[in-house]
This record gives sequence, C-alpha cells and structure tokens, in this order.
Amino acid sequence: MEPRKAVNPSDRRTQYTRRTIKESLLELMGEKPFSKITVTEICKRSQINRGTFYLHYYDTDDVLDDILNEAFSDTTGVLDHVLCPNRSSCTYPLCEKIQSSPAYRTLFMDDVVATKIIEKVSNSCKEGFITYLMHNSQLTFEQAEAIFYFQINGCLTINRMMLKNHCTDWRKIQCTVDRFLKAGLEEFLESRQ
Repeated sequence: MEPRKAVNPSDRRTQYTRRTIKESLLELMGEKPFSKITVTEICKRSQINRGTFYLHYYDTDDVLDDILNEAFSDTTGVLDHVLCPNRSSCTYPLCEKIQSSPAYRTLFMDDVVATKIIEKVSNSCKEGFITYLMHNSQLTFEQAEAIFYFQINGCLTINRMMLKNHCTDWRKIQCTVDRFLKAGLEEFLESRQ
C-alpha cells in the first residue's frame, strides 16, 4: 500500500516524519509484540498527532510494510548470494542485513512480523527461485518449493537463535550455512547434466 498522496515523499519534512514514525515502531517492538502496538502509541513516541500519522500511513501494518520494503531494498535471494562465483562481488543476503542492523533485529523476534517477512520474501523471490531450480535440475515444483521454504525458514530460525544467544560469530555461521546451501543446490543442479 502506498502512502497517502497528500504529502510529497521527496520533501525533507516528510522524510523526517516517516523516518521518525518507523523508528518509533521499531522501538516499541523492542518493548512489546507488534500486534499490541497502536497508532496512538506510535504518535506519542514520535511526538506527532494522529492526523499527521494518517497523512503518511494508513495503519501500523502500513508502517511495518514500509520498514520491510526498506530492509529488503538492498538484499537479494539465496541463489544470487550462494551461487555467486566471485565472493567479493556477491549479493547481500537478508539474514546478514538483520545481523548487521540492530534496528531491524526486533523484526525477526516477533512471531507476527516473522510471518510477514516470510510472506514478503515469498512474494518477491519464490517464483524466480523455483523456476531456476526446475529449469536447471530435475526437481518438481513441489520439491523446489520445499527447498525454498526450508531456506527461508532456516534463515529466520538461525537469526532468532543467534540473537537470543547473543552470538558474536555471525560471519563464520553465515559462511558455514552458505557452504551447506551451495553444496546442496549444486548437487541438484549437477544431476541434470
């Protein structure tokens, strides 16, 4: 859902207000579940009135959607990242973004938001992932789809575990998981030849 058209998205005040609203939602998510956060609480934390909020967003889900779009803007799917031949020019995976951006960490810890993340990733990446696997292997649609959801849910679970355990060795874990995924994907991709 796009923001209301009454505001100019390139205006500095608009950008500031929207950023403040998003930051307030993320702060509140550090204190309570997303499903319990109200527009009134966001307005109070942002020091704006409800009218100003509704100039920019429809509801809390709209703010969350904007945050997720921002979080995903410079990330790519597992195939682009894991199958990259030159590691120095590889893409930026979502899991790494969550680990390196403290502001986004609360997203993965909330059950409602985690479900929305999986839906959003599915909507943007699933078709390409499945099509690629089916075209370059002998996997059926159901098999390729299962691998897709295994990878997405695995990323979510690993991030939650590492955040809960305050793990500081994310790079090593990421490299291990990448090697595992790459070996598994290459096994299926080679089976066609």
